[in-house]
Amino acid sequence: MFEKVLKELERMKRMQVSIPVETDEDGYYDKECPSENCLFQFKVLAEDWSNKFNDDSVYCPLCGHNAPTDNFWTTEQIEQGKEQAINQVKNRINEAFSESAKEFNRKQPKGGFLTMKMEFKGSTTSSFILPIPAKKELEQKITCSKCGSRYSVLGSAFFCPCCGYNSVIETFDNSIKKIESKINNIETIRKAVTEISADEAELTVRSLIESGLSDGVVAFQHFCELTYLENRKTDEKIKFNAFQNLEIGAKYWETIFNESYQDWLSKNEYWELNILFQKRHLLAHREGIVDEKYIQKSGDTRYKIGQRIVVKEKDVMNLVRLINKIVNEIRIKIGT
Repeated sequence: MFEKVLKELERMKRMQVSIPVETDEDGYYDKECPSENCLFQFKVLAEDWSNKFNDDSVYCPLCGHNAPTDNFWTTEQIEQGKEQAINQVKNRINEAFSESAKEFNRKQPKGGFLTMKMEFKGSTTSSFILPIPAKKELEQKITCSKCGSRYSVLGSAFFCPCCGYNSVIETFDNSIKKIESKINNIETIRKAVTEISADEAELTVRSLIESGLSDGVVAFQHFCELTYLENRKTDEKIKFNAFQNLEIGAKYWETIFNESYQDWLSKNEYWELNILFQKRHLLAHREGIVDEKYIQKSGDTRYKIGQRIVVKEKDVMNLVRLINKIVNEIRIKIGT
């Protein structure tokens, strides 16, 4: 009686449902990192996805996780794809039941004492495969300086999704943008947290401002170390975190350029930068409490031993300005 249903179920063992995915208005596909610890969403230009990407190897722009291309569907695409596939299966089974019912009714004898009729009430409306829509465009569009692939992200990106290249320049620029965004939004954050607790708001804001110094010095260290290693004239090992110390870091650049920070900054700028680096050191190692070594190395006589340093938004933005000035000098000299 249900031969059609059984045949349809057998055919469905080999069934494949192909669901198209739309690009956004700029021609980018939505992608998502498959690592459960990340799930970072980004976009890739459809043209490059087809012509440049290796099916066996795609990288997450945020964490660098590497996996085949078919692992980078977004959560939304997978859920919508499952829903459409299930609808297709339901529709084909319903069609088979409907046809079986019609065939059963056609075979019933006419005019007999007892007649039987089968009625199927399931939906047999044809279900079309609809393209999965794209999310809105992301603001930051990036072109890999190594392979030329184009992708876009929200926030920071450290790896090219096509070749995995980690650009030290892009990493530095992204870190600086993050610091500037944090400082520029301080008042918005203060107001939002104040609605919960004024005390918590001040603690949160102070923590964000002070972390800006640390983030800036770390970004500077990372850029200088990798750039120096790529351009050094000897294989001499460098000291651990050498570029977190202006005096030590300057000597390394002098071996390449015969000049360094004090040649690129004014006397007052170098003095300001040194104080900011020393403040960062205090925050990292002494919870910001002034000791004799801080006063000696910074020349900052505004504090006495035992006091705690104060860091303002302008201090963080000044640090960003000064390290940017040094980084730009280095980039010019190495031709990047």
